[in-house]
Order: sequence, then structure tokens, then C-alpha cells
Amino acid sequence: MSDDKPNGPLLVDQLRFMAQRFPDEPGYVDLDAKTTLTFREWDEQSNRAARWLVANGVAKGDRVAIALPNEYCLRWIVAYAAVHKAGAVMVPANTRLSIPEMIAILGHAEISVIFTCNDLLEHARSVQAVVPSLRAIVCADGPADGVLGWDDEIPPSSDGSEFQVPVDADDMADIMYTSGTTGLPKGVLVRHRNVAMIPNSAPQWTNRGWLHGAPLFTFAGMSFIFNPMKMGLTGLYMPRFDVDHWFDVVERDRPMMIFLVPAMAELITASPRFETADLSAPIAVSIGSAPLAPATLTKLQERMPQASVINSYGLTEAGPAFITMPKDEAPKRVGSVGKPMPPMEVKVVDPDTEELRAPNDVGELLVRLPGKRREYYKDDGASAAAWTDDGWLRTGDLAYLDGDGFVYISGRIKDMIIRGGNNIYATDVEAVILEHPAVQEAAVIGVPHQVLGEDVGAYVVCKPSVALDEATLVAFCAERLADYKRPRRLWFVSELPRNATGKVMKHKLREQAAQS
Repeated sequence: MSDDKPNGPLLVDQLRFMAQRFPDEPGYVDLDAKTTLTFREWDEQSNRAARWLVANGVAKGDRVAIALPNEYCLRWIVAYAAVHKAGAVMVPANTRLSIPEMIAILGHAEISVIFTCNDLLEHARSVQAVVPSLRAIVCADGPADGVLGWDDEIPPSSDGSEFQVPVDADDMADIMYTSGTTGLPKGVLVRHRNVAMIPNSAPQWTNRGWLHGAPLFTFAGMSFIFNPMKMGLTGLYMPRFDVDHWFDVVERDRPMMIFLVPAMAELITASPRFETADLSAPIAVSIGSAPLAPATLTKLQERMPQASVINSYGLTEAGPAFITMPKDEAPKRVGSVGKPMPPMEVKVVDPDTEELRAPNDVGELLVRLPGKRREYYKDDGASAAAWTDDGWLRTGDLAYLDGDGFVYISGRIKDMIIRGGNNIYATDVEAVILEHPAVQEAAVIGVPHQVLGEDVGAYVVCKPSVALDEATLVAFCAERLADYKRPRRLWFVSELPRNATGKVMKHKLREQAAQS
């Protein structure tokens, strides 16, 4: 392989290049356990695991699952590289799933091997009992009854030299199951031609890092496995988010790039350390997975004027298609997630899929990335419903474009509240509630109303040791919102229900509201 640039289009080609060019530099760091994989160690360990997979009957195109919690992050990234080196297809398993949910997903994928740990052995054995394709369970903690131990099967003494089963751009790379709330989650099929958001490159080594803590089984978490190295950065991973630990890492390790989900951003800005911590190192802070309150983004930007602080937009089905905000536009476009990165295209349509061309008209956001369309695994009907014949993806998100083509997300279609014929966007109401100095988090939902059809309800989390009553918050909203947008029902709670990606599960709140 050439020493000048990565030799090939695969994600693991970038790892091979880094192992050759920067073998002893830290490729990935577990910030909780304080352990590190160098690029050479990462490459060699994944070569050993890939050889083991092939030697144990995993053929090209076979599905291999990874069901490892965040604290096994170094094993996770080795297994991920190994699956692609073996020519197999990686299926990340949400480690929070119940046994029936995991059986449904991994059974649908017809996996052949699963990498897991002691805490999830019951899940893995339950899958094996009903999924005939599953031949081996490999446990990171060692062998058990009917279970293989990772270090016993793939010891450091085994062959770690370069290994790759030939694959091409149209071969399957990953199957990522969506966090569906009804029925079986759909598996987004990712092929090697559309797996990467950032192309392979020959970077200069920066000796800096990219800090994040997204679960590795998510689109965001997987993106930050290979993307940092493409920019000459170390992956700095925080398996369990702790706000004080986060400040410690930012001050000590001075990461160049940071990724946050909105819940993390709210905790950071609410911390007593926010006003005094040294936040001078980052040059880019990306917030994703859900909309962020404009006031919170403004606070972050004011404390980090040297950085581009953006609430970016992307989704698993769209793959490398991404919307992001230029730094110099952010102060003028508060609430926008930016413009699409070429060659991505966007448009907003009405319920009849007619394009809405007038600025600020709200409709469904459609996105298209020529040549990189994804699909649902073994579900042609769902694929046809999600993607148009000419390649547009129906996102299910409400949005509008301003006169300059900047995108503003108004929420999910199912989250739009229709009160007496008036359309109300939950994010507009949430943004106002979050302006109250006593509020840490808020989630707005539609609640049934006998006359109006729906009314506005809000679940509110107050900041620690701060008192807030319903009358005060209603009066606050009355000064800032039109009458029909004001929340009529309020619930003060200690926390909001979230899924593994940090998104608020509003269907759970609707269920709670219906019972109250």
C-alpha cells in the first residue's frame, strides 16, 4: 500500500493508512477507563478478529452483530473494523432493548455471530435460541457455558497482519435499525458507497482530539469512529456523560472538535462551571440528534467565540447527506440548522408533495443525495414509501426555508399540534419555555381536547434547587406567545424520557398525559 494516501474507498482503508503513517499515535481513547488504542493496535486487533470471523464460517455478506455497551468502546471499534475487513455486514444492537426487541431485530437481520458481554448474555442466548443463523456468541468478558471468550478465541499472539476480504462499493456494509415506536424497527441498509460522510484522506497529524459521547450503535456514534482520524484527530470518547468530567476533559485535553446532543448542551450551560471554565480550545462544536433551544445555542456561542457552534441536521436514512451552518451566518440565523452540504439537495413540500417555494412556508422536508440513496433491508414496501422514484427521502420532519435557502426545523409531522384549526409547532413553544431562567428542559405535546381537537401541553424540568409554579410560567409564556400557542396543561417532572440517542420520547409523554 502507498505511504502517501489511503489506498481504497473502504472505511478500514483509512485505518490501515493511519496504522502505517502514525502507528503509535492514539487512535481512540476511553476517557472513563483511561485506556487507549494506538492506530497500530487498532489495525492489528481488527485483523485478528476478521481472520477469526472468516475461519469460523462467516462469509462475505453475512451479518455480524455488536451488542456492547459504551464502556466496551475499544472492543466495539475493533469489532466494527473487523466485520468490514471480513467482508461481512455489521448490525449494531441498541443495548437498551428488551430481549423480545433484540430477538426481533437480530432475527430479521439473520445474524451469524454476535459480539457481546456478560450483562447481555441472556439477550444473546435468547436470540440464539430462536435464530438458527446465529452460530457463535463471543463475550468480551471471557467464556461461559456455550459462549466463546474474546481473548481465548482471538489472542494477541494470533496473526495481526493485513487482512481484507474483497468487497466493492455496492456490497452491504451496515444495517442500522431505527428506533421505531410501533411495530418492528426498520433496518436502514448502508452500502460501502454511501457509508462515509467524510471521504478518506491523508491528514496531517494534529495531536488534538474530537470529543463525543454518543452511543456507538447510533448513526452519530458510528460516524465518530473513523471521521476523527480522517482529520488527523484522536477520537476522545466519554462512555457515560458527566458534566464535571466533560469540563475536566475540555480543559485538560483541549479537543479541537466536540459533538453534543441537546440534553448535554442544556446540562453544560446550566452548570456552575460554565461561566468560568476554560473553553478556548474547540474550533467547532456540533449539536445533533434533536433540535436545540436557540437560547442555549447562543449561550454556547457566546462562551466560545472562537468556535463554530451549530445545531446540525442529519438522519440515518439520509446517510452522508448533512445540513450544517457556516459560522459567520449563525448569529444572523438563530434557530436554523444551516444549508445542505453539496451535492445534497433539499425542498419543502405540502401534503400532496407539491413543492412550497415561498419563504417560511412550513411543510415536510425532503432531502436527496444523488448516487448515495439508502434503502430498508428486506422491506421494499417501506423503501418505496420513504423514497420517491427520483431519489427524494421523505424525512417526516416539518421545516421551512428562509429567503436565502437556510433550513429551519419545526419538529416532527406527528408533533404538530392542531388547536381549533391553528397549526402549532412544538419547537416554537419549547423555545419560549426554555427562555425562563428556572427551566432546564421542556417538551411540548398535543393533548386531546373535546372542543378544539387538541390543546397544548408541556412537560417541564426545572433547574436544581429552583422553584417554579404553573401560574408564573403561564404568565411568562403569555408575554411571548400568541394566545392559541400558550400551554394550557403543565406537568413539572424530574426528568424527560429519552431514547439512547438523547431524543425525548414524546409518545411516552402522550401516554402519561392521557392517563393524568
